[in-house]
Amino acid sequence: MTQQIDPGVKTVVHLMRHGEVFNPEGILYGRLPDFHLSELGRKMAERGAEFFAERDVTYVVASPLDRAQETAAPIAARRDVELATDGRLIEASNFFEGKKFSVGDGVLKRPATWPKLYNPFRPSWGEPYKEQVARVRAALEAARDKALGHEAVCVSHQLPIWVSRLAAEHRPLWHDPRKRECSLASVTSFHYVGTQLVGLEYHEPSKDLLPVKTTKKFVAGA
Repeated sequence: MTQQIDPGVKTVVHLMRHGEVFNPEGILYGRLPDFHLSELGRKMAERGAEFFAERDVTYVVASPLDRAQETAAPIAARRDVELATDGRLIEASNFFEGKKFSVGDGVLKRPATWPKLYNPFRPSWGEPYKEQVARVRAALEAARDKALGHEAVCVSHQLPIWVSRLAAEHRPLWHDPRKRECSLASVTSFHYVGTQLVGLEYHEPSKDLLPVKTTKKFVAGA
C-alpha cells in the first residue's frame, strides 16, 4: 500500500559523499571491494558525525561499498539508529575500473580507450548519467519516506551525487568533472515539503581537512 504523505510535512534528505580512501597507487577503484577509508577519511567520517549530531536524523543509509559504509557508521552510531544499505546509492559503473586513469593524463593517446570515449554526453565509458539520476532519486525518495517529518542521511559517491544535483537544478548532466562542487565528505541537502523538492543546500563539514590534491586534480571514480 502506498504511503500517504501529508503535503505540508517538511523532510530533509542529506546526500553525503564518503571520506578519503586509502589508495596509494591511484587506482580507479569504482565498485571494487576492499577500498577503505584512509586515516584522514576516518577523521572526515567523524566530522560528519559531529555535523549531524544535533540534527533530527532518524534514518541513515549508505551505498554497499566499504568507503560509504565506513563513512556512514559513525553518523548512525552518534544518532543511535541502525545503518541501512541501499544498492541504488552505489558508485557509477566505469569501463576504466581497476586502471590508473585521470583526466588530462594523455588518455586520448591510448587507442584502446578511443571506443569508450566517443560520447561524453552519455557517457560512453560507463553508466549513463540518466540512469544514475533515476536510481539515486529513487533512493532519496525512499529515505525521505523513512524519515518523514525528520531528516535522513544517504552516503554515496561523487558522480551519482553530482548528476543528481544537476538534475534537481534542471541543468545539463554533461559537465567538466574538475568543476564538480562535491568535495570529500561534503553534504548536499535536498529539502522536501510533502513529496515536492523545494530546495538544495551544500555544506563541507570537512573543508579544513581536504587534501590539496582534491582541488587541483580530478581522479575519476572518486
